[in-house]
Amino acid sequence: MRNLLTFFLLTLTFYYAKGQQNKGKVTDSIKNERTLDTLNAPKYVNQGKIAGKKAVYRSLIFPGLGQAYNYGLIVDDIKSGRVQTKRIGQKIYIIGKIAAIYGGGTLLVSSYIDNNNSYKRFLRELQYRQSHNNQPDPEGNLQNYPNTDALIVAKNIYKRNREVVLISLVGLYGLNVLDAYITARLKYFSVDETLSFKISPSVISTGTATMYGYQSVPAMKLTLRF
Repeated sequence: MRNLLTFFLLTLTFYYAKGQQNKGKVTDSIKNERTLDTLNAPKYVNQGKIAGKKAVYRSLIFPGLGQAYNYGLIVDDIKSGRVQTKRIGQKIYIIGKIAAIYGGGTLLVSSYIDNNNSYKRFLRELQYRQSHNNQPDPEGNLQNYPNTDALIVAKNIYKRNREVVLISLVGLYGLNVLDAYITARLKYFSVDETLSFKISPSVISTGTATMYGYQSVPAMKLTLRF
């Protein structure tokens, strides 16, 4: 009986030691697999986010530079063989946006200068008449404004136009940054043809009214297609 009990205890001890050994091997195997997975797992790089940041920084530094960066991305794709076409349409489109930025900026700056000069001219005339018993300045060219109220209205109009032009310049600068960012990000997205948008230069006609000193002003048109 004693021998049988001893044999039974030895058998249990043997299987317990064997199980602990196998458990250790399984644990080591799991640890090794996890280590290999950690070492071999590819790190995801968001190329669109990187390109978008670069385009934004360049556009903030100098208007149109972000669009030029996006143009360079297209050229790199062509040279590396990632695309099989010359992408002539995209190149012309980006060049057109750069031209629209500088064309619109030039018109707005010119309009600001004209409105600012006219505002100062009417302001000087008003100041002269206030100090000379409402008599027109003989050296000026506003003698055809006998009414002081008309001078005040004209001065306020040119002042308002000057402020609107400044706001428009800020808007054009912001739109330049936004366009560069969106174009860079969308380069790394596959956009379905049934849902797309397009930003293009345009002109807004003000009719008989005058805005910025012109009857037509530059603008950017956003086209959505569903």
